[in-house]
Amino acid sequence: MEISRRTFIGSAAAASAWGALSLAGAPGVAYAASPPGDVVGKITVGYQGWFACAGDGAPIGGWWHWSQDWSRTPSPDNNVIRAWPDMREYTRKYPTAYQNFGSGEPATLFSSYDQQTVDTHFLWMQQNGCDTAALQRFNPNSSEGATRDAMAAKVRSAAESHGRKFYIMYDVTGWANMQPEIKTDWTAKMSAHTASPAYARQNGKPVVCIWGFGYNDANHPWDAAACLDVVNWFKGQGCYVIGGVPREWRSGTGGSRPGFSDVYHAFDMISPWMVGAIGTAADSDWMYTNMNVPDVAECAAHGIDYQPCVLPGDVSARQRAHGDFMWRQFYNMIRAGAQGLYISMFDEYGEGNQIAKTAENASMTPAGSGLLALDEDGTPCLSDYYLRLTADGGRMLKGQLPLTAVRPTSPGLPTNSGTDLAGGRATTESSHTQGYSSGNAVDGNSGTYWESTNNAFPQWIQVDLGVVTAVSRIVLGLPPVSAWAARTQTLSISGSANGGTFTTLAGPAGYTFDPARGNSVTVGVPGTNTRYVRITFTANTGWPAGQLAQFEVYA
Repeated sequence: MEISRRTFIGSAAAASAWGALSLAGAPGVAYAASPPGDVVGKITVGYQGWFACAGDGAPIGGWWHWSQDWSRTPSPDNNVIRAWPDMREYTRKYPTAYQNFGSGEPATLFSSYDQQTVDTHFLWMQQNGCDTAALQRFNPNSSEGATRDAMAAKVRSAAESHGRKFYIMYDVTGWANMQPEIKTDWTAKMSAHTASPAYARQNGKPVVCIWGFGYNDANHPWDAAACLDVVNWFKGQGCYVIGGVPREWRSGTGGSRPGFSDVYHAFDMISPWMVGAIGTAADSDWMYTNMNVPDVAECAAHGIDYQPCVLPGDVSARQRAHGDFMWRQFYNMIRAGAQGLYISMFDEYGEGNQIAKTAENASMTPAGSGLLALDEDGTPCLSDYYLRLTADGGRMLKGQLPLTAVRPTSPGLPTNSGTDLAGGRATTESSHTQGYSSGNAVDGNSGTYWESTNNAFPQWIQVDLGVVTAVSRIVLGLPPVSAWAARTQTLSISGSANGGTFTTLAGPAGYTFDPARGNSVTVGVPGTNTRYVRITFTANTGWPAGQLAQFEVYA
């Protein structure tokens, strides 16, 4: 039987290549209860997807989560958000009752109900190393249910289109009849989404998270027996179950109800909540010593994976310190031995803890609103900065960057730093086979690819950026589908300002492309001025040729 070019040759070699990037090699990791999957070894972002606007067609029919009174247009006296989104990439924009932006443009907002909005968000995730999105799902039997059902379908579509993973994260806060209804919702509605190739799996099981068990307040009133029943029920459905739990889960004190130890230990993964608990780098250091390190030991003793929160900080409370606060958390969580990281949150403009693109300065916020922009501490900060910071945190988690307490990401890179400079640019190549030419690698379609002549290494592919640019990272990928099984390609990266004399940007190394990781790798390079970027391939354990579907270059 002919072996497809997508089929990995040699399972032993595959295991070896996977092991080279496994958690055992990542900094700070002492153990891993589970092998890398869609949450272990990955960056997961909490995704609310809960913003609606009047006139967007959403069943909820109002300004959902943009204002206190959803029936009235958002305004300075009808506001619940703490930061304003960067509106430049949305095709549908909804006018508000705020004054114009400082730039003079109308103050508009997006709707999560528009598919283009969700696609834009998942494109940002793809561009910035956000592997998996945890779609928040509150009580679906409330008046919000129909809109939330529709959002699940929109998230599924966006994840499939952009090579990301997603899973359902039930937030049970205030859900009075939770115990029977969460089971019904899963079997009748949400379990259908596990048929998607984009639905997250860990240890071969569909991932579900339950946030809210064990919290010591009136909005989470269930006893331990009821909660344990729900956890075990989902595990009986074949799910890998994550628990979003109080930070004092080990001790059963403070924010945690006592007597919940069996519930916490029943989860496959523990994810303690940190929003509201920390606001400075010093707070993170205290948590590292007193909670995170003991948490890791407790999880190791019970075969549980550990996925602590990392948050950028509330813009309105001036917590961010132009990235230093968030980076200290990345450093602490990774050196403590976290198996994965949960970013709180992707699009939480209500708490001001969003990493999604945000107003850079007063020209992008409504005049007189009192809302702060990312430059609130006097440091110019581009709107995509916290996405880029997350990308570097993910690289450090995966061992692609050394463990460092020094933030490597500048808030003030050139304005094209979040733009793929290679997209649609002219390419050249040493060779190609059949119709798999080099232009396929920069066409923006992850399903098309370049492939060199077979059995004739070395081979190369090159892109002309058009102008000399200070390049900092290269993103390479294969089609993000399971048919392209894991393989390691040995390659080097060089650059040239004139197309004649090339210098090495990244020396020869083996890079593992695996569908479980989106079949994509990111290579950091020195900030080198270059116009021509060349990738030279000398080996491929999956097919005897150089292969590339994604060739992206960033300033």
